Amino acid sequence: MKVGVPKEIKDNEYRVAITPTGVQAFVAHGHEVLIQHNAGVGSTFTDEEYIEAGAKIVETADDVFAQADMIMKVKEPQAVECEKLRENQLLFTYLHLAADHDLTANVMKSGCTAIAYETIQMPNGSLPLLTPMSEIAGRMSVQVGAQYLEKRNGGRGVLMGGVSGVPSANVVIIGGGVTGTQAAKVALGMGAFVTIIDRNIERLRYLDDILTGRFETVASDIGSIARSVKYADLLVGAVLIPGAKAPTLVTEEMVKTMKEGSVIVDISIDQGGCIETILPTSHSNPVYTKHGVIHYGVTNMPGAVPRTSTYALTNVTLPYALLLADKGEAAWENNEPLRQGINIKRGKIAHPVVAAAFPDLA
Repeated sequence: MKVGVPKEIKDNEYRVAITPTGVQAFVAHGHEVLIQHNAGVGSTFTDEEYIEAGAKIVETADDVFAQADMIMKVKEPQAVECEKLRENQLLFTYLHLAADHDLTANVMKSGCTAIAYETIQMPNGSLPLLTPMSEIAGRMSVQVGAQYLEKRNGGRGVLMGGVSGVPSANVVIIGGGVTGTQAAKVALGMGAFVTIIDRNIERLRYLDDILTGRFETVASDIGSIARSVKYADLLVGAVLIPGAKAPTLVTEEMVKTMKEGSVIVDISIDQGGCIETILPTSHSNPVYTKHGVIHYGVTNMPGAVPRTSTYALTNVTLPYALLLADKGEAAWENNEPLRQGINIKRGKIAHPVVAAAFPDLA
């Protein structure tokens, strides 16, 4: 099979879908890998490294899309890339379709089969291809929040860990999954007081056991969310329903009660966001202020640390990518986790959650 890796074109997206070591694995399996010129430079991988690994460098994205049987990407295809997809081609990338009607329609129009990293799901409910990016985004959320809490960036001027005799920042995290746990670890490590809100009591019990520092766990309901949001210096949205649009858990009225200069970082923005006032932003224009609260809604947070992210991503995507390259559509016949990843099959919606989000397209 010919596997194509185009250069990412989303705003300030420096990740690449595969490392040179990953290329070596494809070549060892007898496949040809086409890498767009300079696709890896953002992650500090040179064309020469890919050539040494056995890849063929092609000049343009058009060349990649025209020649490859399977396209591997990091982020969802942009409109101009959707136009390059074709019938009987495999697309393997993060998609987040349930939050984007136009993207879903454009991918369907191509006639390709699109497999989403984020909906490949194990029997225990874990999402192995989403987990490493969730870890990175969770850790970054607190770093970003601390930066925007600084007065020079419009924040309240609060130090995360405080100092002797001065209270530390209050960090409220909605969602106690992988992302929320990583956010909590970093916030606690910086000395903040952390509140973790989740509807799963068993998960909260687990977090009580593993985390150390000054924190509390709170069972999720409208009242507890409203109370916690009101005193937050940093509010982190970390809610995930696999494949589905994120539920709105923080209303605009709740945001209005927050302190002026406090900060919201909604990591679930990829799936539409769990905070009513959040809008997608980019690394080049990451924040805006509404009701006196700084909102950060960058949809590709891990793209800011591409070296780490690309290695972490390849670690988990490569086994599935090799299976697809080796077997094509037969790859998911006896592989239920991979079958869960199919969002669009030959131009038609194949994932029930995406179908439920857009009944007009199903």
